[in-house]
Amino acid sequence: MAPRIDIAKRVHDHAWKLDPIIRSLLDTDFYKLLMLQMIWRMYRDVQATFTLINRTKSVRLADEIDEGELREQLDHARSITLGKKELIWLAGNTFYGRKQIFDPEFMAWFENFRLPEYELSRRDGQYVLAFHGPWTHTTMWEIPALAIVNELRSRAAMKDLGPFSLDVLYARAKAKVWSKVEQLRHYPEIRISDFGTRRRHSHLWQRWCVEALKEGIGESFTGTSNVKLAMDTDLEALGTNAHELPMVMAALANSDEELRKAPYKVLQDWNTLYGGNLLIVLPDAFGTAAFLRDAPDWVADWTGFRPDSAPEIEGGERIIRWWKQRGRDPAEKLIIFSDGLDVETIIDTYRHFEGRVRMAFGWGTNLTNDFEGCAPDHIDGLKAISLVCKVTSANGRPAVKLSDNPEKATGDVSEIERYLRVFGAEDRVRQDVLV
Repeated sequence: MAPRIDIAKRVHDHAWKLDPIIRSLLDTDFYKLLMLQMIWRMYRDVQATFTLINRTKSVRLADEIDEGELREQLDHARSITLGKKELIWLAGNTFYGRKQIFDPEFMAWFENFRLPEYELSRRDGQYVLAFHGPWTHTTMWEIPALAIVNELRSRAAMKDLGPFSLDVLYARAKAKVWSKVEQLRHYPEIRISDFGTRRRHSHLWQRWCVEALKEGIGESFTGTSNVKLAMDTDLEALGTNAHELPMVMAALANSDEELRKAPYKVLQDWNTLYGGNLLIVLPDAFGTAAFLRDAPDWVADWTGFRPDSAPEIEGGERIIRWWKQRGRDPAEKLIIFSDGLDVETIIDTYRHFEGRVRMAFGWGTNLTNDFEGCAPDHIDGLKAISLVCKVTSANGRPAVKLSDNPEKATGDVSEIERYLRVFGAEDRVRQDVLV
C-alpha cells in the first residue's frame, strides 16, 4: 500500500494553484466504461447532450466557485489520455468473473480517447455547463464534471482555513467515518461498496475513505465503483448501468409504443453484450411501478435489481412481491441499495430484509462527503449538495427521467407530461432530495 497522504497538509500547501482534480480517465465509475463499450458498439452514431443540474437551488455555485479555476480543471481533464499501465490493466483484468470484458477493438479505440469540448456560462447564480457531441464522448464527462465542481466547492470553502483548522477538520471527519465503520463491524454479513466518486469531497478524501473501509470491515467491503481506485488499491471495480441508457432509448423512440418498450430494449442490448453477473435491473427511470407492470417475464430471471429512488424498504418489498408473483424465489435474488445511504439506513435495511433476499449496499455521498459538524467554525460550503449531470437530449430530441421521486425528474415539461401519460404516475412519492 502506498504511504498515506497528509490530506490537511496537502490542502494547505497546494496554495490554490492548479492542483488537478482529475488525473486519469479511469477516475470514473466502472459502469461508465461498461456503458461506453455498449454505446460504442451499438449506438456510436447517436449525438447526445449532457447538462449539469444543481438540484440544491439555494446554493449558488457560480458565487462560490471561481470560473477561471473551473475552466482550468475542465481544460486539464480534456488533456488526459490513458496510460500504458491503465490500458494493460483494463484489457487484462478479470471483472465480475470474466476475463477481457473489454474487447480489443474497443480498447484500440479507447486508447486515443479524449474528453470533448464543453460550454460554460453563468445564469442566475448557477453555472450552465453542457457537453454536446457523439454519445460515445459526452457520456464520459458526467463523472469528471461532477467531481470537479464538488471538489472546487470544497476547496473554496476551506481556502481561508489555516493549517491547524484544517488538521482539526480532517481529524473530526476521519473520526466520523471511523465511527460508522465501527457500527458496521457489528454486522459482518453486510456487503458494502464505495459509490462515492460523483459527489466526493475530494479525490484524496475518497481514497482515504476507501482505505478505511478496506482495513475497518475487511471482507465485508466488496470494492469500489471508482476504476482508478480499484486499480491502485487492488479492489474489485463494481457497477453495471445507469439511467442514461433507457433515457436515450426513450428519446429515440418514434412512437408511444416504442417509448413504452424502451426500458426493455436496453436490457436486451445489455444482455447481448454482457449477461452473467452483470444482469442487474435499474427499474425507476420512468417509475418502478410502470416498469414492473409491463416487464416481460424474462426480466424476472435477471440476477437482481437496483432500486435507486424509492425508499429502501418500500422499494425492496415491491420488488420481492413482484418476484413472488412471477414464481421466482427472492432468496436467490439480489437487491443493490444505493440511494443516499448512510450507516443507519444500511443497518435498518439489512435487518429488515435479512434472510429474505441477498443484499448489497453502494455507499455514496454520505461516505465520501460527510463533513457536517467537522469544521472548527460552521462552513456552509462543506455541506454536500444534490448535483447531477444528466443526458438532456439525444439526436436533438429531449431526454426525460421521471424517477419514483418527482423531485428527481428531469427534462422538458411537455415531454415529462407525455411520459407520464405513457408510463403513468403510480407509486411516485415526492421526497426531499438531500444528496
